[in-house]
Amino acid sequence: MDVGAGLPGFSIVGLPDAAVQEARERVRVAISNSGYKFPTKKVIVNLAPANLRKEGPAFDLPIALAVLAASGVVPEERLEGMGVVGELSLDGGLRGVRGALSMAEGAKREGLEALVLPEQNAPEAASIGGPGVYGVRSLAEAVDFIAGEKEVAPSSPAANSRETAEEPVDDFADVAGQRYAKRALEVTAAGGHNILMNGPPGSGKTMLARRLPGILPPLTREESIEVTKVHSAAGEGGGALVERRPFRAPHHTISTSGLAGGGSNPRPGEVSLAHHGVLFLDEFPEFNRATLEVLRQPMEDGQVTISRVAATLTYPARFTLVCSMNPCPCGYSGDRRRACRCSAGQIERYQSRISGPLLDRIDLFVDVPRLTREELRGSPDAAETSGEIRARVVAAREVQLARGGVPNAALAGRKLRATCALGGNAEILFSRAIDRMGLSGRAHDRVLRVARTIADLAGEEDIAVEHVAEALNYRRAVTVEG
Repeated sequence: MDVGAGLPGFSIVGLPDAAVQEARERVRVAISNSGYKFPTKKVIVNLAPANLRKEGPAFDLPIALAVLAASGVVPEERLEGMGVVGELSLDGGLRGVRGALSMAEGAKREGLEALVLPEQNAPEAASIGGPGVYGVRSLAEAVDFIAGEKEVAPSSPAANSRETAEEPVDDFADVAGQRYAKRALEVTAAGGHNILMNGPPGSGKTMLARRLPGILPPLTREESIEVTKVHSAAGEGGGALVERRPFRAPHHTISTSGLAGGGSNPRPGEVSLAHHGVLFLDEFPEFNRATLEVLRQPMEDGQVTISRVAATLTYPARFTLVCSMNPCPCGYSGDRRRACRCSAGQIERYQSRISGPLLDRIDLFVDVPRLTREELRGSPDAAETSGEIRARVVAAREVQLARGGVPNAALAGRKLRATCALGGNAEILFSRAIDRMGLSGRAHDRVLRVARTIADLAGEEDIAVEHVAEALNYRRAVTVEG
């Protein structure tokens, strides 16, 4: 910041975008409307480093305080070791900004002593620990606090919303029949595996998928902070820690950047907003094929990388993929009670919209048939509740984390071989299945991971032949795989 002789003017340099350039007018008017005098000199603000593009309105408050410090209104020494962010309104009030949790993490990493930001962002930023976080409501309040003329209490971490996380959700007990699909979703939840459900319209695929969050293990503190950081960067969330695993269900018309992230001002996409949660793609073949292909990297690496001219950004994206589809365009191929109107060519084209490499990254393939009359009219009282299923899922996940530190779906390399060792009849069965089913190297590993999860649900230390048999059955249960 430089305030010197010359014709009165206000310039911002350092590769600012349009929103940062507009800060000149917001800062000038906010300072005047807050009762301070804007200097009638040549004001130059330098945003370093100059090679990185500066985006968004979060620079308003630090620029305004720098101007006032150069004018002698704010003691410069009080700004040492202090981070400041915030968007100014024309009356001098402060608006919330995106990415408060990440900013707090950066302040902690840089060893700053305090972070001043809008009041609505303070509880979220305080959740990270580290520097004192002070929420203010206006430029005048920020000036008084920094000058030592007003006391502002440090903000407490966002109120624990565990009660919200435990709010009733859709229950598996409401789903008639479909015991096989429910079992597959239990395995999915326990190990964090990807699943594709295939069946005619009205068989309950979407209903089942929307009940999956009710049986997922609760987020750990570290996972909650990671999820909140992503949602905060995307401008979502109400300033509190995210305590419930995300469930994202984008429409099939979504763009590639909407799914993977990006745009002129890059922001997280649906794959990142589903981090540590569920990404549900209903009507799977209806998605643009090129859009679906962007799923391949995050499904393998647990992150997505967006490259732009000025920078390369990497967002976390370790999610459980849940897909549903019909067997053909009309939806009734193979149905015993309703004739299919599609030709063989139409069915082939429909199923070929999903590439083989993408299907190879899915762990479980499940047929969800039409419900019988008895299932539709039967009493739901005998069905297991989500709470009962969740108890088994949580127990299995705890075993996985204690053994390898990650869910079974993330096992790889030596850890995978050590954790999923087979012997006896299980080895014989799996060896035969590799040749008969033509399993690829990736499919081979995924069957092992699913078998390990099934054994964990059964409370078994070793993978037995029945665990391998069930895992193989999920691998060949749907026609589109071939």
